[in-house]
Amino acid sequence: MKIRVIGGGLAGTEAALQLAKQGMKVDLYEMRPNKTTGAHHTDNLGELVCSNSLGSNDMEVASGLLKQELRILDSFLINIADKCRVPAGNALAVDRELFAQEITELINSNPNINVIREEITGIPQDVPTIIASGPLTSNALSQSISDFTGSNHLYFFDAIAPIVEKDSINFDIAFWASRYGKGEASYINCPMNEEEYNRFYEILTNSPKIELKEFEKDSKFFESCMPIEVMASRGKDTLRYGPMKPVGLIDPRTNQQHYAVVQLRQDNMSATLYNLVGFQTNLKWGAQKELIQSIPGLENASIIRFGVMHRNTFIYSPTVIESTLQTKLREDLYFAGQITGVEGYTESIATGLLAGINLGRFLNDKKPIQLDSVSMLGALCSYITFPEHKNFQPINSNWGILKPLDIDRKTQKNKKLRNKLFVDESLSYMRRLVSELI
Repeated sequence: MKIRVIGGGLAGTEAALQLAKQGMKVDLYEMRPNKTTGAHHTDNLGELVCSNSLGSNDMEVASGLLKQELRILDSFLINIADKCRVPAGNALAVDRELFAQEITELINSNPNINVIREEITGIPQDVPTIIASGPLTSNALSQSISDFTGSNHLYFFDAIAPIVEKDSINFDIAFWASRYGKGEASYINCPMNEEEYNRFYEILTNSPKIELKEFEKDSKFFESCMPIEVMASRGKDTLRYGPMKPVGLIDPRTNQQHYAVVQLRQDNMSATLYNLVGFQTNLKWGAQKELIQSIPGLENASIIRFGVMHRNTFIYSPTVIESTLQTKLREDLYFAGQITGVEGYTESIATGLLAGINLGRFLNDKKPIQLDSVSMLGALCSYITFPEHKNFQPINSNWGILKPLDIDRKTQKNKKLRNKLFVDESLSYMRRLVSELI
């Protein structure tokens, strides 16, 4: 009997590859190109639809620890990301087209995986299945999941940042630098004085937005994907303490720190495209053009992709799945990826990996892996399945969800030392786990 994996995104492709590695036969279902999502631009598997960054690679940052855990667990997609990396300081940013092409080629060349390009409209019965349909799950499958779980989906809104051509950036104004000088100077920075910032803010807060559909009106925004216009509505200086903060960005030409700075991050391997960091938006495209071209250095910017906003769907995981990602109602049904309530590319890959490993173990009559929350992946799975949640919302990897360390108060207050101890504990645990599984 073949296993079904629904969804050809990051979680679904990682899950399929993990199952194939265990000798399982997999039918991987992806509805594109027959049915589009409104956010994807290609037919490739594993396409990144928002930023091209998988977050920090620095293990002083929680997402950096998660990536290292995945390398220990031999994640296929993290290996591909490392291969497709483009300069981005301490972040693991990739050439998004090459990344998706590499994933698609690896899947298509695997004899244990059969890709089927059609929509699954209901949860398959009597077939071992992983649902990794993502935050843009089709209405039909969403309804089937809702019927299965006995509850409505929750949702929030995700916004995508614009991309511009590097050759259209004015480097008489823009400068190269990474915050605090970390890594190579790989970000393009467009500086603003107070007058320029005020003009930008005026355009932003008065620009027309794309109208939400009726069912989208009760919008819930996830903080890390907050549209810039929503962030700006919180106060005039909010952006200067958020994505446009000048702190740590010294202009090498003047040795000065500017009033505000817009950063652009490399988006492809050939370094011809750059995305505006933190500029997720739902403004109408004409307004976006006016806003972007009001930024010093981008006055003649050639915009390759405008920002868009879309609804993200996720289940109420605390009542639906175990920390193994196995559903409470069916032993052979698993969920993975953003539909579980984890947020972020790396987190999606991580849950796909765990679901793939665990379904394979279940079918081989082995006990599924229940990760200790000393690890970041274990902590994520524990968090999204914690039954006492009062207001469950999507979560990124962060230090606060890890199991507390048995350390003294002084060490606890030293965040750098405390986080290093978190890292040491997690990686030691992961290496022991892998050695036991071999």
